[in-house]
Amino acid sequence: MLCSFHSSLILKPLLKTHKPLTITLSSQPRKRPTFDDEQSPKPTSRNRHKRSYGASRRSILKTLKQEQVTFTTPVPDDPIVGIIGGGMAGLACALYLEKRGVRSTVFDTGVHGLGGRMGTRIVDPQPLIFDHAAQFFTASNPLFVELVQGWMEQGLVREWQGTIGELEVGGKFVPLPSSPPRYIGVNGMRPVADSLLSQSSMINVERPTWISKLEPFNGTWYLSENGKPRGQFDAIVIAHNGKCANRLLGSSGLPLIAGQMKRLELSSVWALLAAFEDPLQIPGTDTFPFEGAFVKGVDSISWMANNTKKLLGSQSGGPHCWTFLSTAAYGKRNKVPQENIPTATKEKVTAGMLMGVEEALGLPKGSLQTPFYTRLQLWGAALPTNTPGIPCIFDPHGRAGICGDWLLGSNLESAAISGMALANHMADYFQSGGDRPEEFSVGLRSEFQRLKGHDIGQFPGLEPVSETHTAPELQLTT
Repeated sequence: MLCSFHSSLILKPLLKTHKPLTITLSSQPRKRPTFDDEQSPKPTSRNRHKRSYGASRRSILKTLKQEQVTFTTPVPDDPIVGIIGGGMAGLACALYLEKRGVRSTVFDTGVHGLGGRMGTRIVDPQPLIFDHAAQFFTASNPLFVELVQGWMEQGLVREWQGTIGELEVGGKFVPLPSSPPRYIGVNGMRPVADSLLSQSSMINVERPTWISKLEPFNGTWYLSENGKPRGQFDAIVIAHNGKCANRLLGSSGLPLIAGQMKRLELSSVWALLAAFEDPLQIPGTDTFPFEGAFVKGVDSISWMANNTKKLLGSQSGGPHCWTFLSTAAYGKRNKVPQENIPTATKEKVTAGMLMGVEEALGLPKGSLQTPFYTRLQLWGAALPTNTPGIPCIFDPHGRAGICGDWLLGSNLESAAISGMALANHMADYFQSGGDRPEEFSVGLRSEFQRLKGHDIGQFPGLEPVSETHTAPELQLTT
């Protein structure tokens, strides 16, 4: 049963726009709707080349021509939600649905664990340890601060006391103020994600699973993976993005949801993991001045961090494990299919990024020690570069929602807040019985704005006010 806990979102009213065709789904058995693309224009040499994720106006209009699914069946007393994506947004959504008495299943593609960009790689037998995506996070929203305090009490996260700052070409380092606090996973970022659902009783997790099709039928959503049924649900949440999400939504019967997803533009970032036998050096310094640094003025590097010092501190005198993240420009210029990186590209990017490290530290050319271990990964859909600036999107007619950091910003806090907001909004919709859908439509026509921040994301409190996107107020009241 749904818990009686009221939440409200303060959002701008929706604007009128193109009204898509409608398929009405009732409780009466009927033939499953099909979506025919035969009338869609075929690719030509003029329209074949497009940005990988940000869609053209023609592509968005084509998406809006989908037939809109409209559920007319009553919302059941005990609804079940299918959540596609097990990053921070999807996990937060599942947790806060559980707080409201709503069951869910989280589908995630992760082979090694949950968390999406909360990735940690451990290489045996040394072992070597690397946070290879999200490096740290800050907390400014009171709701997220409360959540982080709970994680600290559980021993999942702690403050990162090491020095971080900005590193100019030539080894010129300027530390950043110690406030606001920076947080890291005690054992890396991924264990935080894997532990979030450990105490839950109403959340099921399926991984690794690639949901490849959404099909509305007889008042519910049928999910499948390459033809294999993965369950039916009373509502769905899309908690991932990029080309896979666009493909999934392309013939879903959710044109407004799909249209908003297609407007999202994403950067690409290379992650180079490198382990060195000896500490790195900056000429003219007795001790290395930082554990993490935003790199300025180097084409190939935007961030570097010593995982060994960050995660193990003085406990380890062994190998020094570094994560180097590229600039977005370098990622875009050297982008290839991330599932199958050509050897030549791997060698070129690895060499280019190590040269960037050398340049940043002010080392003579060719003097950087050779790492005994390297691993290169491309985050092809790394971070959003535009945003509608709203906590969540929800289509009450199709009983489908979107959550993710990109709706508010590009950081862990935005992802968590988005997941919380959608969970509470959907629970309110379920409690209403679903008979007043217009009251629950959120974000389906919101305009996008450019999103500023570091190439590795936003860190509220660490950026100048002029560089930070201000999102609308999010208020949850009881």
